[in-house]
Amino acid sequence: MARQSPQRPDADEPELDDTDAAAAADEVEEDRPPADRALWDEVRIDPVEIALPAGTGFTLRAYRQARELTPTDVAERDQDDPFLARRQVVETEEDEEVVILDEEFAALSAEEDDEDEEKDAKSRRKGKADASDDEKAEADEDDEDEDEAGDEEVPVFLTHKGRLLLFKTPESLVTFIRSGAPNDLSQLDSWNELSERLEPADIAPLDEDTYELDLVVENLRGGHDAWDHELLIEAGEIARDLAYALRLPAVLDMLSAGSSLDDLDEALRASVNGGVGGFLGRRRLKKIGAQTASLGWRTIVGKISAVVDWRD
Repeated sequence: MARQSPQRPDADEPELDDTDAAAAADEVEEDRPPADRALWDEVRIDPVEIALPAGTGFTLRAYRQARELTPTDVAERDQDDPFLARRQVVETEEDEEVVILDEEFAALSAEEDDEDEEKDAKSRRKGKADASDDEKAEADEDDEDEDEAGDEEVPVFLTHKGRLLLFKTPESLVTFIRSGAPNDLSQLDSWNELSERLEPADIAPLDEDTYELDLVVENLRGGHDAWDHELLIEAGEIARDLAYALRLPAVLDMLSAGSSLDDLDEALRASVNGGVGGFLGRRRLKKIGAQTASLGWRTIVGKISAVVDWRD
């Protein structure tokens, strides 16, 4: 079969080169009305898009005061993870492993401590009166800290039993929300309104709610000159939110104040501000090892990926 030649444009219609075609596409994009944000503003919940090595998915995120939220239940997740199983392991002379349950370990420890407690009883009673005043002051400080923590705004995602629910299409996300299936966002007072009004067209995350965790490790491996500051800063923001909401203490520790990855984050933020601060930030970045940073982020992305529940 003879190959057909491409259809030529009419003589009255001028041909568009690549530059003109790109400009025309931009005009169409600008003319396209933005997604209606009224619903999201009312319910104070936002759609989020997260790219991971296994794929890209949509979910939801909100911020509320800590005292208003019940954290996700990770008991079932931890039971499925042998590395998180609560047990004590001791080696015998024959290198056999004996597993001692927490209750047994506590009982043995209590027996060993009885003798020491008897010896120290007098000294404890002597210092009890003096310590009571200090304990009362410390208790008052703890109560104040708890009140402040309860007033702090914290992130909560569309999660269930310690797993992040990620949906590959807006349609599947909306279907799940309308189904009434259990999830941690359903505790919000605005959840019923969202489930009644949400449509697939509403699942249009803003640029600042779109995260590309799948590109972080490769970007860091490229070296300091190739680092995408915006990409890495946004990755730190979503990783901290996910680590808090999903109760991933190891990830929180890796990103905590004073850690090497936190130093990286601060240097990145300083470098984009310009001026003297930007100059100092860029100098700090040069001192951060690319290999160390990439290995750390590979661990973080792996731990987050391990607690994702993909939904079609």
